[in-house]
Amino acid sequence: MKNSHLTLRLPADLARALDRRAGERDTGRSQLVREAVTAYLAGTAAPAARSMPTGLELARRWRTVPHLTADEATALATDIAAGRRRLPPPADRWK
Repeated sequence: MKNSHLTLRLPADLARALDRRAGERDTGRSQLVREAVTAYLAGTAAPAARSMPTGLELARRWRTVPHLTADEATALATDIAAGRRRLPPPADRWK
């Protein structure tokens, strides 16, 4: 089957988002557009929905996420424990 060539113009912000997503998935823009058109024509595309990220995408994002220092992590754990102690006990479902 012969491939067809298509040229389209995108607004700059959409083109940047496409480039960013292609980089996250380590794939080309054309492949992403093919997948999007296929999903759209199959009726499975949800315009506002994002698919679950792959493990590779999560690993790449992890480097850019701010991390807590040891002191901040200890303080957070202390706050969570204190909050749990302040919660009322759960109702007994067997009564």
